[in-house]
Amino acid sequence: TSDPEPTEGSSPAKPLTMAATIAALGVVFGDIGTSPLYAFRECLRNGLHNGGTVEQIVVPAVSMIIWSLICVVTVKYVLFIMEANEDGEGGIMTLVSLASAKEKADDKKVEQVTHEKTKRKHRSVLVLLGVFGTALLFGDGVITPAISVLSALEGIKEANESLKGPLSDHFLTILIPSIAVIILIGIFALQRRGSGKVGMYFGPITLAWFACIAATGIGSLVQHSDQARMIAHAFNPLESIGFFIEHPGLAMVILSAVFLAVTGAEALYADMGHFGKQPIRLAWFTTVMPALTLNYFGQGALLLSNPEAVKNPFYMMAPEWALIPLVCLATMATVIASQALITGAFSVTKQVIQLGYLPRLKILHTSTRDTGQIYINAVNWGLFVAIVLAVVMFKTSGNLAAAYGIAVCTDMLITTILTFYVIRYGWKYPLVLCLLATGFFFAVDFMFWASNLLKLWDGGWFPLAI
Repeated sequence: TSDPEPTEGSSPAKPLTMAATIAALGVVFGDIGTSPLYAFRECLRNGLHNGGTVEQIVVPAVSMIIWSLICVVTVKYVLFIMEANEDGEGGIMTLVSLASAKEKADDKKVEQVTHEKTKRKHRSVLVLLGVFGTALLFGDGVITPAISVLSALEGIKEANESLKGPLSDHFLTILIPSIAVIILIGIFALQRRGSGKVGMYFGPITLAWFACIAATGIGSLVQHSDQARMIAHAFNPLESIGFFIEHPGLAMVILSAVFLAVTGAEALYADMGHFGKQPIRLAWFTTVMPALTLNYFGQGALLLSNPEAVKNPFYMMAPEWALIPLVCLATMATVIASQALITGAFSVTKQVIQLGYLPRLKILHTSTRDTGQIYINAVNWGLFVAIVLAVVMFKTSGNLAAAYGIAVCTDMLITTILTFYVIRYGWKYPLVLCLLATGFFFAVDFMFWASNLLKLWDGGWFPLAI
């Protein structure tokens, strides 16, 4: 099936309502919102394994995370790239369509045969980049649900140790992946109901999750007030820059884990067609960004006060009585985190089909109002099989963290390159301005990409193989 033609005078813009904003929370921000479960922990582990100390690493690591959220998610995706949409649709193939459509229009104005051939080759390269980027998004779509669900369920270990429970480590290594597979079955069975309905189910839970991570962050900052003053220096970007100058090798290793904090950004753009850019922007600035900032700062203050908390700072911020409820809420939140990549996979698959690079598949429209809300059965269950394989192969979120990132940061590089063509040839901005804008983002993306290459043989090959 294909989208119905818009009626004359209709607008692709989605309404900015509280319901749409809450639904966007439940679908779009689950991935990036559950990154505090594992991102900062992996930064510390990477640094410690490569000769750093907790006191040396904590403030620069928090600074890298906060400024990555500002530069990559806020400026690049939420404010800049979301403006590049086609009838309200986002995603990497939208950029290909916008860039190559302009190239086609330019072709009509050019009479020289050799110039036309050059243009066609140019357009072919853009399309190839977009198709490769879409394939990488599927690789990311496999890792994200697996690492999210496993990282939440690993809170069972913390609760078991804290409460001196009877469960052995060997039993937990079997139990946690088994529960993860059962949860994943439920997630994928629910998809047929549509992203709008799923978002309304998940939105209030996600809102509660962000309130919870903000509260635990504030609690840690209040409890460790002296360390909170120290961690506040992370707002200064010179903390990150100085650390790179003094310890370049250690900084690159930590940066590969910092990237885990921004991995939901590409899915955020791909999901734009489901809810529109205004609800996504409102949710980011009023709820998601403040909650993430408070939580990462709280984890940093805890680590400066108690370096032993490095094994799982997210859960160790919580009081003992709150551990089990927090594990339950985290599990629900990570179930939701899987949603961003699943719905993004539906959107980009439809775009690739419409551009003629995949055979026609049965597309179910799940909303009578929003044509961007779709379900593709073959994609849904194909992803499910690959994700279960990832859970069974890697078993822990720590192992999956090594596999996570390389596909997404390559995708982000491709997005930046395609964005240059859109703003230069589509929006007709001056060449210098286009080079400066996309050049800055390219430099940031390239740093992440180079740092993630260090993980290629430790698991990074897995999403690339997919």
